[in-house]
Amino acid sequence: MSSSGSKKRVSITAPSDAPTTRLGGKKAAPRRSMGPRQQSLPAFTPDNYSSDEDDKFYHEDAATKRKKKKTTMGGDHDNTNEEEKGDDPGSGWTNGQVPPQFTPTMTLHPYTRSGRLMLYSHHRRWINFQSSWSRIGKGSTELDAVHKESSLGQSIMTGCLIEEGKTVRALVAQLCECFYKAGWATGTGGGVSIRVGGPAEHRPYRVFVAPSGVQKEDMVGDDVFELDMERNVVSPPKTPNLRQSACTPLWYVVYKRVPTAMCVIHTHSMYAQLATLLDPTEQSDVLRITHLEMLKGVGNHSYDSVLEVPIIDNRPTEDLLADQLDAAILKYPNCNAVLVRRHGIYAWGDSWEQAKAQCESFDYLFETAVKMKGMGLDSGVVPVSGTYRNEEDVKMTMEGGGGGGEEEKKDDGSNSPPAKRQKTEVGGGGVAPAFNASSATNNDADLECSRKTDIPIVPRDAKVLLLDIEGTTTSISFVKDVLFPYVKKNLTSYIDTMSDEEKTTTLAELRADVDALDANHVVKQMNLNDTIVDIVTALMDSDVKATGLKSLQGKMWKSGYASGELVGHIYSDFLPMLDWCKDNYVKVCIYSSGSIAAQKLLFKHTEKGDITEYFGGRHFDTTSGSKKDSSSYQTIALALGVKPEEVIFVSDLEAEIYASRGAGMRAVVSVRPGNAPLSAETKGEFPIVRSLLQLCGNAN
Repeated sequence: MSSSGSKKRVSITAPSDAPTTRLGGKKAAPRRSMGPRQQSLPAFTPDNYSSDEDDKFYHEDAATKRKKKKTTMGGDHDNTNEEEKGDDPGSGWTNGQVPPQFTPTMTLHPYTRSGRLMLYSHHRRWINFQSSWSRIGKGSTELDAVHKESSLGQSIMTGCLIEEGKTVRALVAQLCECFYKAGWATGTGGGVSIRVGGPAEHRPYRVFVAPSGVQKEDMVGDDVFELDMERNVVSPPKTPNLRQSACTPLWYVVYKRVPTAMCVIHTHSMYAQLATLLDPTEQSDVLRITHLEMLKGVGNHSYDSVLEVPIIDNRPTEDLLADQLDAAILKYPNCNAVLVRRHGIYAWGDSWEQAKAQCESFDYLFETAVKMKGMGLDSGVVPVSGTYRNEEDVKMTMEGGGGGGEEEKKDDGSNSPPAKRQKTEVGGGGVAPAFNASSATNNDADLECSRKTDIPIVPRDAKVLLLDIEGTTTSISFVKDVLFPYVKKNLTSYIDTMSDEEKTTTLAELRADVDALDANHVVKQMNLNDTIVDIVTALMDSDVKATGLKSLQGKMWKSGYASGELVGHIYSDFLPMLDWCKDNYVKVCIYSSGSIAAQKLLFKHTEKGDITEYFGGRHFDTTSGSKKDSSSYQTIALALGVKPEEVIFVSDLEAEIYASRGAGMRAVVSVRPGNAPLSAETKGEFPIVRSLLQLCGNAN
């Protein structure tokens, strides 16, 4: 307003140096002057780059804007708000505040030739505190089948801890944005932790962790916490009201259990979650993958290794997973990741680059496993044709290996579960044998789909199911790898708890076991001390099954089961099958070389609890006859009050399969990982099941 109260008209004129344009011979109307941020770039022509002109892209930094504003306002009056100061959390490029060092001649515009040359010639895309990185570690070559460690370049930090902290915080934010774009960290899920320093650098560790509940694609370094190895907050985030990631307790489990780990990544990858559901019963505690090239990317494995990724069950909150995670790392030390059922994955590495590369490789493998399942293929099975294999492995697969029961170990540094050979059962002077106690064997060929055979199902084809234990309901190596070592480990302490009378009786029974052996038996050639420990050790080392030994083992196992130190193994499909049979009025019976007492102990103390009620006391052992004799199966059918043809018998041993068929029963071969390889004749004549649930079907 003018002093007279009338409105003052303001004329807008063009700057004196503004160009004019004629339209139809007339001057164009004057326009408002555009500020530097509104000025357009010169036209971009792909085939005609300018080395300088396109780089003249002007940015005003915050300090320049404040100076101009002060001049406009007059004097030294500063009317800037907090956002304009440029030092608040989240300030930066997105708020238009470009650092002063980005002068017009240095700014790298991504569409210019010179900018792109500069970017891709010298500037890595990732924020980092090392000059370089390689998956190939010290002492390794690019041709090694297995890589365990990565290698780093030189530090590009100046030694300033403040600068290092700023760099790592920004890197955590950049990684989280990357994982969001990959679909691994949507809905604020997932996170990253990086630690630096440590004894190798003669200083304490600095642990940086992402916050909880923050949009991962919008994270900034100011959101990140710095902690020490006791989880004390050393430096809180600048952004207020944030909390540490819910994953923090689990990151520390990894750091303390895996000293070389310098970065831990947690994602909610869809394929990681689906991989935990490949077992429809959701009871499996491991996912196996083999013969895929990307196995090299997860560390400690080669193309033909068998990768075993542990699976733990999800819980309502992340901290409740700590004990399970710790146990899984201890059990599978060669795997750099743990899957959480219906949740995601935790992966780690000796640098952030290695952790990221391994996490990407794991996800590739999980996607492959899921898609192979949809094609009817099992990612954990060695292909029997169409791929490279060592001739020795082929011979082992086809022939089942030689005698001796020794493990076949690889020397390539991989952690493939070794192929073991089946031991030959040693007679005990006519004494009924205990559990077979066989070692696991390479039977990968049997796990592949064979020709179609008609599998009998219950209750349509039979109302009685007779099952072997080892290799059918329970891992074939459970007795060998768990029960037998328990006896040897606790033998001395158990003897100390026995009364003098029990010791005398036990020693007499063991002497009788030795006396019953053939004169040329290896045990009789030993110069044994007349003690319980020496005789038991000699008999077990020679794989002798004898009455006195069986009696002592049974008592010790009973004690171990009662204390909880022993837990009976059953396959994940066994309990669902038992429920099916119970609902459909199918009788399930057990026929094993192990004594009835040992059978009941195993099934009373399984990892799923007491399941003995499903059998209704219908247990049979070699008191009914040898499992290789057809008359034994006729005896059992008679005891059950049914005809042999009304019984389906399932076992992994060929001699038993043929004997049961000779008695008139419907024989089915059980194929489990580690079972003895089958002959071509057996695979051609008998139906094969890889899960007992294949025996369950409709009554129609």
